Amino acid sequence: MAAHFGRRLRKGAATTALAAAAVAALSASQAPGVTADDHGRQTTGSAQNTPDATGDDSATGDGHYYTDLPTLDSPTPAPDDNANSGSGGTGDDSGIPATVLDAYKKAEAELRESKPGCNLPWQLLAAIGKVESGQARGGRVDAEGTTYSKILGPVLNGSGFAHIPDTDNGAYDGDSTYDRAVGPMQFIPSTWAWAGRDGNDDGVKDPNNVYDAALAAGHYLCRADRDLSVQSNLNAAILSYNHSQDYLNTVLSWLEFYRKGTHSVPDGTGTLPRHRSDESSGSGTGSTPATTTTPPASHTTEPGNTGSHSGSGSDSGSDAGGKPSTEPTKPSTPPSTTPTPTPTDTVDHLDDAGTGRLTARAGDTFGEKIVVRPETKAGTAVAKVRIRFTIVGDTDATFTGGEKTATVRTGGTGTATAPALVAGEKTGEFTVRAVVVGRTVAALDHTATVTARTADALVRVGDTPLTCTPGGEFAEQIQLKATYKGAAPGKVAATATLIKSADDATENDKGPYFQDPAGTADDADKKPVRTLTGLTTDPDGVLKLPKLYADDTTGTFLLRVTTAGGATVTLELKVAEAAS
Repeated sequence: MAAHFGRRLRKGAATTALAAAAVAALSASQAPGVTADDHGRQTTGSAQNTPDATGDDSATGDGHYYTDLPTLDSPTPAPDDNANSGSGGTGDDSGIPATVLDAYKKAEAELRESKPGCNLPWQLLAAIGKVESGQARGGRVDAEGTTYSKILGPVLNGSGFAHIPDTDNGAYDGDSTYDRAVGPMQFIPSTWAWAGRDGNDDGVKDPNNVYDAALAAGHYLCRADRDLSVQSNLNAAILSYNHSQDYLNTVLSWLEFYRKGTHSVPDGTGTLPRHRSDESSGSGTGSTPATTTTPPASHTTEPGNTGSHSGSGSDSGSDAGGKPSTEPTKPSTPPSTTPTPTPTDTVDHLDDAGTGRLTARAGDTFGEKIVVRPETKAGTAVAKVRIRFTIVGDTDATFTGGEKTATVRTGGTGTATAPALVAGEKTGEFTVRAVVVGRTVAALDHTATVTARTADALVRVGDTPLTCTPGGEFAEQIQLKATYKGAAPGKVAATATLIKSADDATENDKGPYFQDPAGTADDADKKPVRTLTGLTTDPDGVLKLPKLYADDTTGTFLLRVTTAGGATVTLELKVAEAAS
């Protein structure tokens, strides 16, 4: 929503003024290390080549948002700002519509399980939901949490807001020319395409459903391994939603307000906000954006940026002495409305910038990172361009932090480095696709390969002789320890076979055996099994074999165990009559 239009927060009654003071206090108490760039955006460090740290990839397209602030406890409460607004609201800022509140709390519970290190409070979702859509327009949702009508942000055509051409063919926002933010949490379609979630388990990811939107917002805020209990990370997460210091302060004020206590109200009866960031004065009702008769001198059109510069001037028709001029009035030339080209506009193609071979064992972090370089037609690298990396294909691999998508801005050298890849359990190849955000150029694909977990050494735990009498069972249950480069690898596949001899690895047809696990516990004639497959080491690299039994054949026999990667050990088993 519009980050730089109507920067001045609305201040009506005394209560609102007190709230503004609270915002100032919150802003002053922010953690050290938080700085502002030359556009007034707050950052948590360098914006050079840092994935998802500065909010370069806005969830909302930086459209407008509601600037109303919560009331503060006061001996003389201020009059209800919504009493005569015709909104149907209750006038109780702490009341959150029941279904909307339930969606926030369920999203928090899911994030507590999937990303416990994020420490996402549901009150943060409530604060953003209040600022973005007034809690889904006061809770105008059905029993499943879907809004009765679409909540749409402004047309992102570069006129006062970001310039984002259509990315969803109008599927979500009904606009096949430009994108618009959609739903109670105001996701733009291009962000929803990768950030969307199914929060109510109906098999559909719908930005107009508050359960889906709340869960998606939670995952979006928790990107880049953020711990939201750390103030600088919390600030960065909020700024990733909208690049505005005023937006940050407004959300923080609602967050602190909701932390002090809330309660549910019936759906459709929530308090509706009245003031929006794109209004030029505090007298607006928030129903339509404010307009101006003076065209803007210039503005940038890079998606996610809303920097604007308006210019105005007049010809008084008099000379320096105040007398009417006899010169004919020359028609004024309107300021140019041609957008200033951005670095993104100059990109012609993407090129690889020295990415090595992308191979890792299951569960490991890839040693190489993907590095790409956006270039002009002449082959010059371009700085300050956002690159989105997306993992595609049938794989459970992720980037560090558990996400499938990461957005990185190129640094001074014009290169962007993706976060480290972490292999999942599925082996095989998958693709990491790099695209330029806000520019239609050919994607650049990199192939990554996940190989099976392996061991390079395998030894028996313990040295007790493995002996048994004919027809009996071995007292010692065999345990083995696998290692890979000295470390204990978990989930390494292994095979155990009772072989004929050291030179003949075929399966023996007599001597010791494992019992077929498919038999019943009281079945004394279970079928002997002399080859076990599908064995895996535990997280400590330990492999514990089932019990071994002996038939009536005496002698010395061999058991060979082999792991993925080729680690092998051969053990002696002796079957002999008991000593008299």
